[in-house]
Amino acid sequence: MKIACIMDPIEKVGIHVDTTFGWMLAAQARGHELYYVRPADLVADGNNASCWATPVSVRMPTGAEPHFELGETAFLAFAHFDVAWMRRDPPFDTDYLYSTYILELAEERGDCWVINHPRALRDANEKAFILHFPELTPRTMVTRRKDRIKDFMREEGGRCIVKPLVGHGGEEVFMAQQDDLNLNTILEVVTRHESRYIMAQTYVPEARIGDKRVILVNGEPLGGVLRVPSAGELRGNLHVGGSAVKADLTPRDLEICDALRPRLQQQGLYFVGIDILGDYLTEVNVTSPTGIREMSILDGQDYADRWIAWIEDPRLGRSAPVARG
Repeated sequence: MKIACIMDPIEKVGIHVDTTFGWMLAAQARGHELYYVRPADLVADGNNASCWATPVSVRMPTGAEPHFELGETAFLAFAHFDVAWMRRDPPFDTDYLYSTYILELAEERGDCWVINHPRALRDANEKAFILHFPELTPRTMVTRRKDRIKDFMREEGGRCIVKPLVGHGGEEVFMAQQDDLNLNTILEVVTRHESRYIMAQTYVPEARIGDKRVILVNGEPLGGVLRVPSAGELRGNLHVGGSAVKADLTPRDLEICDALRPRLQQQGLYFVGIDILGDYLTEVNVTSPTGIREMSILDGQDYADRWIAWIEDPRLGRSAPVARG
């Protein structure tokens, strides 16, 4: 296959943990051609989607050599590729939105298979998506009104978690408590003085044990990893000091995956990372979910290789289960 990797700057990726880089290593090992595409290099001319693309080879360096090598950039129609990976990190801003419009043209024309589907990337906000599944989640409210958040907090025993809908990687996630003298400041920061929507969520005590990232391929669970907060930290996100711990999937985890599967498949959300706290679904990550590299190390399996194998045969791959438990 010819694979277009639409991603953040390749020179800045964390080669040991970056999921996209792991995909690239696996795809190259299986004989596929990789092209590096910057989000700024997408072009629409009428309903024709094109881009400036650069052939790229990747490696895990053993010394001071670079982890990638670029060829000569060319202007190519998306019909040149078999698959395009949209792997820009959040936040989902207007530039990201416009990128999905261009990529949707390639998908509509049948030029290539875009993963995840551009329309689904627009529709499935990583925080708000869970509102469709209240039976799976802690009580959750979306608002930008401080007084409503305070009411919610009172109703939930005097504390709750607040976070912006556009955040990622644990940014601006707060434990809001009724008796905190900084409460108004926290709410002003997270809502930007009531100018943006945030999510308020019942605090789940199991958060101290860690949250489980479960990777789903076409709605089927591939595996999971527990992200454990460091001492004195609320968040388990790995890049803020959380630790990755091997985790098996529980019956409740599989129940959550089963409930999500029909909607994920319907919308073309092929590679998704869900977050589970205790028995509750808290987020559905669709833009550039991470965790597969840590899972591979802890489980002794090359999950990136299994992902590439899945997309190699769309006739079977788009419907075949990957793993259970």
